Amino acid sequence: MQNPLKNVDLRLFLSLLLLTALVIPATVSGCTIFGITPGASEDGTVYLGHTNDGVGMDWRKRDDIFVTYIPPATHQPGEKRPVFFDPNSGSDAPGSKQGSSSNHVLGYIDQVPSTYGYYTGAYGMINDQNLMSAECTDYAKYEPQAEENRRLFYSSELSNVALERCTGAEEAVLLVGDLIDRYGYYGTGETLIFADAEEIWVIEMCGNPDGVGGLWVAQKVKDGEIFVAANTFRIRDVSPGMPDMHYSDNLFSVAERAGWWSPSDGPLDWLETVSYGEYSHPYYSLMRVWRIQDTLAPSLKLSPFVEDTYTREYPFSIAPDEKVNFSTTLNLFRDHYEGTEFDRTAGLAAGPFGNPYRVLGPEDAHTNFQNETMLEVRAGAYPRAISEIFCSYSYITMIRPDLPEEVAGVLWFGPAVPYETVYTPIYARSEHLSSSYTSGSRLVYNPDTAYWTFCLLTNWAGLAYNMMIVDIQEEQQSLEAESLRLLMQTDQQAVDRLTAGDTAGATAVMTNFTVERGDLIIKSWKSLTATMIVKYSNGLLTDPETEAVEEPGYPDWWYNDTGYQYGPRIYQYKELMDTPDLTYAGTRVIVSKEMPFDGILKLL
Repeated sequence: MQNPLKNVDLRLFLSLLLLTALVIPATVSGCTIFGITPGASEDGTVYLGHTNDGVGMDWRKRDDIFVTYIPPATHQPGEKRPVFFDPNSGSDAPGSKQGSSSNHVLGYIDQVPSTYGYYTGAYGMINDQNLMSAECTDYAKYEPQAEENRRLFYSSELSNVALERCTGAEEAVLLVGDLIDRYGYYGTGETLIFADAEEIWVIEMCGNPDGVGGLWVAQKVKDGEIFVAANTFRIRDVSPGMPDMHYSDNLFSVAERAGWWSPSDGPLDWLETVSYGEYSHPYYSLMRVWRIQDTLAPSLKLSPFVEDTYTREYPFSIAPDEKVNFSTTLNLFRDHYEGTEFDRTAGLAAGPFGNPYRVLGPEDAHTNFQNETMLEVRAGAYPRAISEIFCSYSYITMIRPDLPEEVAGVLWFGPAVPYETVYTPIYARSEHLSSSYTSGSRLVYNPDTAYWTFCLLTNWAGLAYNMMIVDIQEEQQSLEAESLRLLMQTDQQAVDRLTAGDTAGATAVMTNFTVERGDLIIKSWKSLTATMIVKYSNGLLTDPETEAVEEPGYPDWWYNDTGYQYGPRIYQYKELMDTPDLTYAGTRVIVSKEMPFDGILKLL
């Protein structure tokens, strides 16, 4: 279809349109993550997924809405690696502490002779050795501030250092634990997942109330199962000698001295010991865990309703009813609880056109709402969905079992909101990516950045969501299907180069594909956006090709609930407004001009 706005500069118009999108409060709004083991996927592929629902500057001193490539490097003996302060490490309530350090660098650790190349945003994503990572923030009882040369690490830098130095998932969690023990941990509680081609490990961490260092525990995800987390710790019972588990040496002694746990209690419940549970309000975290587990294993008949924040209704990991394929994985974050009693596209709050997105209010804030003995019952909040309007980006990483390791790892990166984004493929060993994906700020509208390319159309779709999402999904599915087809073609080209001994050529093939595919997706989405602006402007439905114009109006239920029957349809307007309980019928009647109001009312 020809782009009707091909030669029009939209920047001035769009800057006004997006004014409301620019005043998002500078808070973090929680993340959702999952890990799919090789035995749980259809073809043995390992997947990790992460939504970065954060807002604000990160350790790079940049807005966390884009991807940064860190190339591999060699280092001289005696070199040091700086550890950067993350201003998003504090409590996420507006106006809360953001750490006590005024310096960007908190301290230094010994550098290693060589480091791997990797992709990172606020957190590490995937390295060139096919080690993958994902993260979510959790609520911990003790959240210390950063201190220079004393508490150096938050989870963001821990994930980056792990991708710089590790090739395996278990190796990564052990390194993270060691760094916490040696250099100290600050900020909120955190969950990190690491995955390699064979296994997935989860490590959860928080501050140490008994000094520096920190507390942490790591657990392996059983092969054939899937792990989900959403802003609450997911590891539970910890006992000495448990298989497939590691923990900090000080865990039991610190928990006992803090009065959080006693040996007489039996196994240490990590969640209950170091945390008060959910992150913002009841069901803020657990409903998302329920949704993904129930989607993949409906046979478990999991209830969305639980007794309290420490429920054991949702296992650490679950086996899916059917092996998970690529398409299902790519769409796990595209969810507003459709088809459930929490469906965000239904009801008055969704408006006449089923808009699933809600403006954040004071009841959604991440202030501490519960402690050991009390629960603050607030006015209420909308269910926290998986795909949220405030999302910075989401991604799915994958390691495919049937390809050489040089080709097997891929990062599928989606700017802005998952439901309306297009995931673009980035080879783990690509040395560059489309420039649109490497910069951007929420405070400056820039149509050349990937974030604003997708954020613009998501916001525009709010005008008539249930109509526009049809166009969006059609293009989204087409682009992603074509990306997968072209990725497999490029796989073969890269393998052919590797077989011929041309490693540099294989890298060039993957890099060129990554850059070109990203550029094309951005170009296609801009074209779609221009078409959608014309098609859905001013409450009309305009076909740019045929020039046909429709007036779609509102659904009948909306007319009824908004009092449409009481509008100026007869001259006895006041009498009509004073009539109780009229129901919209969507019909017209013919009456005599002399007919009294009572007679007309009977026909209505």
